[in-house]
Amino acid sequence: MVSAKDLKGIALFEDLTDGMLDKLAPLVQAESFDERQMIYEVGNPADRFYSLKRGKVLLEAELAPAVIISLGSIKPGYSFGWSALRPPASYATYAVCAEPSDIYLVPGVKLLELLDGDHTMGYLVMQKAARILENRLERRSQQFLKVISKHPEIGALMGL
Repeated sequence: MVSAKDLKGIALFEDLTDGMLDKLAPLVQAESFDERQMIYEVGNPADRFYSLKRGKVLLEAELAPAVIISLGSIKPGYSFGWSALRPPASYATYAVCAEPSDIYLVPGVKLLELLDGDHTMGYLVMQKAARILENRLERRSQQFLKVISKHPEIGALMGL
């Protein structure tokens, strides 16, 4: 079983009180995944929210049948599968383990019910989620601009 102390190591939950973590812990399962094991695929129902305890997870997208690109990597302490927090939804990327990984899983609907039932907890989690996702978007925007500046032909193709 996952403990409140375990969950304190996840960035999204680090600001929660011990009592809040005690309410969350029974909903969370721990699972181990092998290197190159697929966690979820594009189009799968987004029914679980994930947090990485140990290992490395890649978020990937398929541009063409033979072209898969990495959109980013998840390091320990961070979460993915955000689509599970806006049901009904499906995952928009592939999530695959880059190395053996230990991952916490929580049913998205159950997490949302908990956050809805405890508005203070819900506010703290969603406030932290906004900061994490803002940082992730900023990083991706900077990467995109760097690629465009190094490859102006891409910008020209896009009409930039």
